[in-house]
Amino acid sequence: MVSNYLLLEEPIRMASILEPSKPSFFPAMTKIVGTLGPNSRSVEIISGCLKAGMSVARFDFSWGDAKYHQETLENLSVAIRATKKLCAVMLDTLGPEVLLVNKSEQPISLEEDSLVILTPDQDKQASANLLPINFSGLSKAVKKGDDIFIGQYLFTGNETTSVWMEVSEVKGEDVVCLVKNSATLAGPLYTLHVAGIHIDLPTLTDKDKGVISTWGVRNKIDFLSLSYARRAEDVRHAREFLSGLGDLHQTQIYAKIENVEGLMNFDEILQEADGIILARGNLGIDLPPEKVFLYQKEAIYKCNLAGKPAVVTRVVDSMTDNLRPTRAEATDVANAVLDGSDAILLGAETLRGLYPVETISTVGKICAEAEKVYNQDVYFKKAVKHVGEPMTHMEAIASSAVRAAIKVKASIIICFTSSGRAARLIAKYRPTMPVLSVVIPRLKTNQLTWTFTGAFEARQSLIVRGLFPMLADPRHAAESTSATNESVLKVALDHGKASGVIKSHDRVVVCQKVGDASVVKIIELED
Repeated sequence: MVSNYLLLEEPIRMASILEPSKPSFFPAMTKIVGTLGPNSRSVEIISGCLKAGMSVARFDFSWGDAKYHQETLENLSVAIRATKKLCAVMLDTLGPEVLLVNKSEQPISLEEDSLVILTPDQDKQASANLLPINFSGLSKAVKKGDDIFIGQYLFTGNETTSVWMEVSEVKGEDVVCLVKNSATLAGPLYTLHVAGIHIDLPTLTDKDKGVISTWGVRNKIDFLSLSYARRAEDVRHAREFLSGLGDLHQTQIYAKIENVEGLMNFDEILQEADGIILARGNLGIDLPPEKVFLYQKEAIYKCNLAGKPAVVTRVVDSMTDNLRPTRAEATDVANAVLDGSDAILLGAETLRGLYPVETISTVGKICAEAEKVYNQDVYFKKAVKHVGEPMTHMEAIASSAVRAAIKVKASIIICFTSSGRAARLIAKYRPTMPVLSVVIPRLKTNQLTWTFTGAFEARQSLIVRGLFPMLADPRHAAESTSATNESVLKVALDHGKASGVIKSHDRVVVCQKVGDASVVKIIELED
């Protein structure tokens, strides 16, 4: 099993644990993805989320219509301008998700040891004896003894809001189940999950395609969260679909691994996707509880060495209703950071939680503390060894920049990039200091209009650990001269000074192109 990168060579003084943390412009190197919804869609709350550390806003299309999400997104745009905090947009697809249809939205109370029928007849009224679902193939997919789970924002683990059932018999298209625990299903969203069973629905549904080609195109989404990715072909199909939608050919695809099928095909999915979301809520049902941590550690390790972001979900569920996380949850967040995750994704905690801003702030503080004891030296050696020799030109430059920054104790690494790839490669080696990615826009034309690229590339770094973007002035071309390079560098240094991350006499490592050559240089700031 892969070991944690915990800095044990320098034991921590117990008294130092009580010392207050120092404030920083960069609250944490680990990023936070916040899901916006009923309790987090006003300009005021979204502004608070941005200030607290949210860098990616997730729009979950398993509920709510395009109009509702558009209003939320417009509030996000206002909040971004007001706070001057850059934020990326992630569209989360419904995918092949089986839903309970409760048109009345009245709470449904289910009693332990009672029988309930799951039926594909959506015209029937949901009750304690009959639950309509949106999938007609369930009776063909299950057999007696299979486990079925139904819950809101799948599965809090709270025995009173999620129900566990066992298939008793199959009658035509109906499935009769024995209720294993008493529960009340309350709220607008109920998800049905059959443990270890393949659901014969497309990963990218027609409904998903409709949302992406309208709402997604209109808002030039930065990330597509591909729910229930089960094989590499799912990612390839999604990319092919995006490539035909104008600007969305630049949209990055994050594969959500939510069941055993996706786990078994993890390596090939990782190869095709731009990043991975470890959806521990759903996957935690398919896997025995004692196996979840093994999957998390191995999956994040593979993502790290591939240089692709890993996003972990379901870490502070109790903060949906409480102002403080449990001790176990706080430790869980820290362990996700020590395992190497790039970002923490908050779902119900910010979507319908009572304390969205406080949740983001708390998670950010835990991440920052864990980063202080992350053993970068051990990780760096493993990463270099994994890449092997001979290294590619860009890998050699990226690893050299990180090595130099650590040796001279630089306060920041500044990387000039047009595609964002060079900056992501530097971040792959997990430097202990922030990486300021200065994205140089490129001017392009389709023979009708002129446009600048760069905005996508800047926002897409907002999910990568330790990477902080800055969009350069469009007047500085990508193939710039030495004079304009120095001009952009001055702007970047001024930005670092203004934010408090760079001080007089600090050393800064700069990675940039000079002509056809890539150069790593160390500069020491004067008074």
